Amino acid sequence: MSATELPLAFIGWFFTLTSAGAIVLGAALIAMLARGGDLSRRYLSYSYLNDLVLAAVWVLGLAGGIGVLRLQPWGRYVLELFCWALIVLLLLSTASRLYALKQPNPDAEPVNWLGAVAGAVLILIPVIAICAATIVTLRSPETLKTFS
Repeated sequence: MSATELPLAFIGWFFTLTSAGAIVLGAALIAMLARGGDLSRRYLSYSYLNDLVLAAVWVLGLAGGIGVLRLQPWGRYVLELFCWALIVLLLLSTASRLYALKQPNPDAEPVNWLGAVAGAVLILIPVIAICAATIVTLRSPETLKTFS
């Protein structure tokens, strides 16, 4: 195992528990919005497609994590797909949030760009690092032998 590879048990448990937690948290947030006032329910009705896609991505992570824990060959592929999807979604989300800050808003205070970029980087770097290490591990010859 090289320095960039992670133990398969860690990968499996990490993505299984993280994905399960994200699904539970998302369901709780949706339930709170559904019980909220008119504005909350209206927001929920506008974002239901985004919520479904996001839930599907987290289900991929859950299934991939379980597949890796059970050493199922499909688990490698599903978890790698999840990692790539998570990287793309994080980069798109960060770019859209930073772009939204750039939009002129005369009522708002000036944007703290240092804080906004630092906050984005604080989230991006660890998530991309663990996803990259996971992808490297899942593609390694040792892992391929384990799953075959």
